[in-house]
Formats: sequence, structure tokens, C-alpha cells
Amino acid sequence: MQDVLDIIKNVESIYNSNTSFNILKDFERVIDELDIYVYDNWIDGELAYGPKITRHWVECAFIWDRENMPDPMGGKRLVDYDCKVQYKKDYVIVPRKIEEPGDMRPGTKKGKLDRHAVWIVSIQMPKSLMADMYAGYQDEVEAELEANEVEGIVPPDQESQPADDLADADVGTEDAGADVGDEESVI
Repeated sequence: MQDVLDIIKNVESIYNSNTSFNILKDFERVIDELDIYVYDNWIDGELAYGPKITRHWVECAFIWDRENMPDPMGGKRLVDYDCKVQYKKDYVIVPRKIEEPGDMRPGTKKGKLDRHAVWIVSIQMPKSLMADMYAGYQDEVEAELEANEVEGIVPPDQESQPADDLADADVGTEDAGADVGDEESVI
């Protein structure tokens, strides 16, 4: 049984670790490149836990409402690429929204805890698949940069800004305007 607080702590730990965040981006890149989001409800999944990194595998689990089960054909497509996919019915403990006094836990001002039925889909993905997809992504980025250079398009991060040109011009005029023999400039 999952708890919403555990899911929140997992997401916080990912944001605090660049390595976990990069691994999760690579994991999502594979899911995106394999067109898993085309299948029903796959786009609505939320990260429950992970990424758990072992020597050859990266494991993540995603959560869906019980009524919105992700299409198993998406999982089958992952299995075709040597991923391991497990579906599991489970419950998540969610605090109740307080609308009346009966919704609060006795002695507190917090909402009662309810069980919410969910699907948990655990995906184990080989690191080699993630590396292959990342290499393909890097090749696409390099090809795009080369195509832009041939066409004369300068990437936005390499364009010079008018303020940069003015700052360079001001630096050159300050040195040229000072006389060496001027007493005021010596002080």
C-alpha cells in the first residue's frame, strides 16, 4: 500500500539529485521514443517510486486510478524491447478533503485517511536500451546543429546581444579617452 507522503518524498529526492533527475529523463525519453504515450491512459501516469538503479537495470513505478488502467499493449511494446513490466492492483492512502466536521480525524484538524484504488505499473528497463536511445538523441542534436550551421542559422545561445556590443564599445572608449600626461587621471 502506497502513501501520498512517500510519493512526495520520492519526488523531492529526485529534484535534489541531478543523477536521479537525469536518469528519470532518460527513462522518459525511452518511453517517448517507443511511442508508449499513444496507448490509452499512459500519458496520465504519475511517478510512484524510482528510479531505482542497479547494475544493469533502472526501475520506476507509475500510478493510475483504478478506472483509468493504462492500455496493456503499451506494456507489451516495452516487453518487446527487453523491459520487464508488472501490473498490480493496490491502494493509496489519501487524506480526505475537509468539508464538514465529520471529515476530520478525532482530536486533530487533519482530514481522515481514505484508501483510493489504483493500478501500479512497475517497469524495469535495461540500461543498454537507455544508452542507445540517448546516443540516438545526441546524434539528432548534432545533426540539427550541423544543418543550422550550413544554413547560416545561429543558435539563440550564441547570438550576440546589442547590450554585449555596447558594453564592448564602452570598454574601448574609456581607455582611449585618458591622457597619459593628464594629472587628473593619475590620481
